[in-house]
Amino acid sequence: AREGLVVLDDPLSILRAANKVFLAQLMSRQRVPQPETLIVHRGNVAHIARTLGFPCVLKQPDSQFSKGVIKVETETELKRITRQMLERSDLIIAQRFTPTEYDWRIGVLDGQPLYACRYFMVKDHWQVVQRDAAGDKAEGAHETLPIEAVPGAVLNVAVQAAKAVGRGLYGVDLKQFGRLVQVIEVNDNPNIDHGVEDLVLKDSLYTAVMAYFIKRLEARTRSG
Repeated sequence: AREGLVVLDDPLSILRAANKVFLAQLMSRQRVPQPETLIVHRGNVAHIARTLGFPCVLKQPDSQFSKGVIKVETETELKRITRQMLERSDLIIAQRFTPTEYDWRIGVLDGQPLYACRYFMVKDHWQVVQRDAAGDKAEGAHETLPIEAVPGAVLNVAVQAAKAVGRGLYGVDLKQFGRLVQVIEVNDNPNIDHGVEDLVLKDSLYTAVMAYFIKRLEARTRSG
């Protein structure tokens, strides 16, 4: 970007999406629905239990791929984990926990929904990825759907969240509880794996990404 190239994962999107504290504040300012969220510092740790109840989820600002995201079940566990996290960062995120069978992942490119997946939780676990003490991981099943098969509310909230971050390519993770849809996070530079996210669109997905670059280059040419 500094050299004037067209980039898909632009610096501003990285800054907005990579920090979960900033992202939570951004979603709140833009009125994008998200789980009840508390930005935690050393002065308000005692508010977590009475505001969110148990279990609740704690997130480090730089958490990603289910790392740095911990579910706590008790007051004792809450105190221990928040103390550890606040040694690394002055601010962390606490959110109300509601279990679901799967998370939606909507890929949004240039403000438009591109692909849709459902990532299912690992068996007997609360996340789509489970890591053991050795660092090995297990992943839940996945299902890729045509955009037309996705509930309108899911698409609307995903696009709203993506536009708050920028106009690039984002993977928006959401939970659906009946008619209620909430954003869990917005991922810049989302994974697009062969046989998973591209299962429905196949090569058309990659063509759409290339078309984004052409559109931006042509716009730059027109503007001189």
